[in-house]
Amino acid sequence: MRIVVLGLSITSSWGNGHATNYRALCAALRERGHDVLFLERDKPWYAANRDFDAPWVALYDSVAHLEAWDTDVRGADLVLVGSFVPDGVQVAEWALASATGSVAFWDIDTPVTAAALRRGDCEYLTPELVPRFDLYLSFTGGPLLDDLGAARARAFWCMFDPAVYAPVRTPRRWDLGYLGTYSDDRQPTLEELLVRPATDLPGARFAVAGPMYPVGIAWPTNVERIENVRPGDHPGFYSAQRFTLNVTRADMIRAGWSPSVRLFEAAACAVPVISDWWEGLEAFFEPDREILIARDADDVERILIEVEEDERRAIGARARARVLREHTAAHRAADLELLSVEVAKTAA
Repeated sequence: MRIVVLGLSITSSWGNGHATNYRALCAALRERGHDVLFLERDKPWYAANRDFDAPWVALYDSVAHLEAWDTDVRGADLVLVGSFVPDGVQVAEWALASATGSVAFWDIDTPVTAAALRRGDCEYLTPELVPRFDLYLSFTGGPLLDDLGAARARAFWCMFDPAVYAPVRTPRRWDLGYLGTYSDDRQPTLEELLVRPATDLPGARFAVAGPMYPVGIAWPTNVERIENVRPGDHPGFYSAQRFTLNVTRADMIRAGWSPSVRLFEAAACAVPVISDWWEGLEAFFEPDREILIARDADDVERILIEVEEDERRAIGARARARVLREHTAAHRAADLELLSVEVAKTAA
């Protein structure tokens, strides 16, 4: 297939969890023989923090500039328009008007999108656009799929590239770490599940990595702050932790069935994940065997103190085996092929 992707950013992972999904899927599609072109809006904050380049990636300056790739879009079998794309409504209108093949919306933020549409302030999608896509690929599964108003909504989970995410032999630096961009709705959970345990366990070591954290946050002295960890360094960061923390955004918790890309990437590195709870989580990992659930600081402290090393390693190994069976980029590429055939048959 000839595939064109119009996404947020593939060239920079700075504050952008989309990047590793885009890189993994595009690489898997190319490995399976598909012709992929990725079009990214050139933005200064990504330009200053680029950590990826490829000859099949092109930058555009404005929606009008997209006309330079009109032939590519017209000749594509599938055009994927991503969530949070700058001027996303205009980009989607252009793609729908120009494409002769199928056009899909790839929503890596479905609960956030749905909430914004309900409020009437979604910057990259409108309710009127949703049913016009041939396919709506959703980060979230479960009941929310039926509420999107899409002609054909399908769960399309996040993914990881096994060539990038794997255990790394490295010295152990932290008992618990967290990797994620700052957000107001995640911070209270991070305070409860990491900052409070750090305060209660001064002899343990913790790390919080990611950009955009306000300078006024008072971190305990045993919490190391790291501004940014590039994707190539993610496996080393995870492997240097005894346990890693997953914190879910409020919209994702309300919707359920929303596994983040960091959840799969950490598991691929065989690091046991401590996560908050949301509906559907057990469909991805078996609690207590493949993932550990914490509802408050006491749960985290109990895990850090009581889980023996052999069991810790076993949990990580089982989680890695699970994601290798079900959540690699190759799995998603195969899913996309089948969905494309489904759409083409319906159109015929």
